[in-house]
Amino acid sequence: MEVSFSKQVQALRYGAGDVFHGEGILAITKALLQSGVAYVGGYQGAPVSHLLDVMVQAKPYMDELGVHVEACSNEASAAAMLGASIHYPLRGAVTWKSIVGTNVAADALSNLSSPGVKGGALIVVGEDYGEGASVIQERTHAFALKSSMIMLDPRPDLAVMVRMVEEGFRLSETSNMPAILELRIRACHVRGSFVCKDNLPPPVSTRQLIDEPAGFDYDRLAHPPVTFRHEKLKVEERIPAARRYIAEHQLNEHWAGDGGDLGIIVQGGITNTLLRTLQQFGLADAFGEPTLPTLVLNVTFPLVPEEIADFCLGKRAVLVVEEGQPEYIEQEIATLLRRRDINTALHGKDVLPAVGECSVEGLTGGMTAFLAKYRPQAMPESVAAWRDGLASARKLAADTLEAPLPARPPGFCVGCPERPVFAALKLAQQNVGPVHVAADIGCHALGTFEPFSSGHSILGYGMSLASRAGVSPMMQRRVLSIMGDGGFWHNGLLTGVQSALFNEDDAVLLIFKNGYTSATGTQEIISTPDEEIRLAADDKQQSLVHKNQTIEGTLKGMGVQWMRTVHTYHVDRMRQTLQEAFTTNFSGLKVIIAEGECQLERQRRLKPWVAGLLKKGKRVVRVKYGVDEDVCNGDHACIRLSGCPTLTLKDNPDPLKVDPVATVIDGCVGCGLCGANAHAATLCPSFYRAEVIQNPRWHERLLHSVRQAIVRRLQTA
Repeated sequence: MEVSFSKQVQALRYGAGDVFHGEGILAITKALLQSGVAYVGGYQGAPVSHLLDVMVQAKPYMDELGVHVEACSNEASAAAMLGASIHYPLRGAVTWKSIVGTNVAADALSNLSSPGVKGGALIVVGEDYGEGASVIQERTHAFALKSSMIMLDPRPDLAVMVRMVEEGFRLSETSNMPAILELRIRACHVRGSFVCKDNLPPPVSTRQLIDEPAGFDYDRLAHPPVTFRHEKLKVEERIPAARRYIAEHQLNEHWAGDGGDLGIIVQGGITNTLLRTLQQFGLADAFGEPTLPTLVLNVTFPLVPEEIADFCLGKRAVLVVEEGQPEYIEQEIATLLRRRDINTALHGKDVLPAVGECSVEGLTGGMTAFLAKYRPQAMPESVAAWRDGLASARKLAADTLEAPLPARPPGFCVGCPERPVFAALKLAQQNVGPVHVAADIGCHALGTFEPFSSGHSILGYGMSLASRAGVSPMMQRRVLSIMGDGGFWHNGLLTGVQSALFNEDDAVLLIFKNGYTSATGTQEIISTPDEEIRLAADDKQQSLVHKNQTIEGTLKGMGVQWMRTVHTYHVDRMRQTLQEAFTTNFSGLKVIIAEGECQLERQRRLKPWVAGLLKKGKRVVRVKYGVDEDVCNGDHACIRLSGCPTLTLKDNPDPLKVDPVATVIDGCVGCGLCGANAHAATLCPSFYRAEVIQNPRWHERLLHSVRQAIVRRLQTA
């Protein structure tokens, strides 16, 4: 089972006057239904996964409204869905994670923005930027500029965010431009409330079908020669129409403040950070009302020249608060002011941090420099004291620790089926020598951290096999490419497998088949085993062995001749299979499918099932692993080979021995990796396997009593 969003699904049914309480991304989901969206698609990925997950789990309600929901294989297929809005008055929304998703969707988006849309088209992008990001540090803003797409960046307030969704559809229809709604991590997870409206069943939907297709219109194709006219339409009609709508409906917010001669222009998405900074200077009250005149850009492209000019006129200086680089907004504002011969001094990246997520500390330094030049009397002593306090706290921490804290990179979950494969890879390389590893995006990317440190490149989701194409011909030893089943279906099948087979490359591909796109929230994919197989695994109280041969069948159908499927927890067999792949005389694509269910999904399924058995008084067996302290030699090779968080150290109980011993702490899920590693690497035989039986049968109780009696007798002998 996937994570349940039953409460969130229920909130989607709220009507006019109901008050929604929850996270920002779920408010956006509700806003789509209030806007009469006809179809929703996307590719899962934090921080916007909840949008698609909730929509998928709300399918019965979506069917009532006539809304079509589709979980797409990648971002390109999601963006292509928006083609429905080119000819028809259909409001459509798709979603994905950040610039990496936009990059995958780029081809479809460019071909969408050229002819433009009739129905409103909205792309909800989780802008995974800054300290909490898990992707490359780039922004989607550049793509909006390049392709002339509306860029919405709402202030992180649920009511404002919901309004921007509704206005975004209207703005898209008015200007015939697709719109991007940019949501940062904190905006997706900010909590708040807003007063709901009734959901609007779309006028054209799965319940109200289109009678006849649109007539042929070559102007609606993204194909020469009409693409040259499209370029003129963007500049002469679409952008001016968008600017008029933005101004008439006051999508950007103006806070008059004290009406003084200084002002701030800020991206809507980082307004809360700005307000917290102004509070440090006494320039905003406890309710977030600034005293400095402030223009909040809930729409960052296109800017409205008249709006910018009116705000800057009569001011000595304006500070542009923009996240990241290049400073697109600041540069455009500077151009607008220069063309109108407005001499207001403009500041931004000259005083603010050039890169990285906007923080209160970073903005405080820039605000200090700005005010020191134009309003030094507004510099309260508390700001200097606050900054000095931060510096003192850092110094105290450094002096107390005497050395920097060791890095604590993320790691695999306890019992993750991918950890044993990397252990087997380390062992295999002891025999065949070091190999170049083309890593990939997904849970398995955690193998790049210690203790495995395995991976030379990551170039895109499902791109590992393609990325080794320039490396393997130059290598004396074969190159290993790694991808997950999610990456395989997302991109790897075509860009990697098809290319390697076509070029007859001598390549080795390792596919992790854990049954889900685990790194994005364990969503189901085409190779996820069905419910019958899951229940059979539960009955046997064992790890799920996939009977879904979709990946294997696809590879065979494409012509893969060398293929092995190995259960991931069989470390020794996996090592032997890797060694065979690196050394075999077979020249061509060699595929190893490492099969083992995602441990998170297994535990989500097993825990309630076991609880139900115990409640009925039925027998339940739980496997537990441990370390015999008398046998452990204190070498700790087992830890260096495993990296499991539940396999750690404790003081040696033997007073004559200094080295700590290994121990298995609570949290162990009984995957057996520690013992498998010890066997495969011929380590000390200190691991033991125990079975904890709850509600044992009568003969098991009797046998246990006899054993206990014998042990007591031996102890006293």
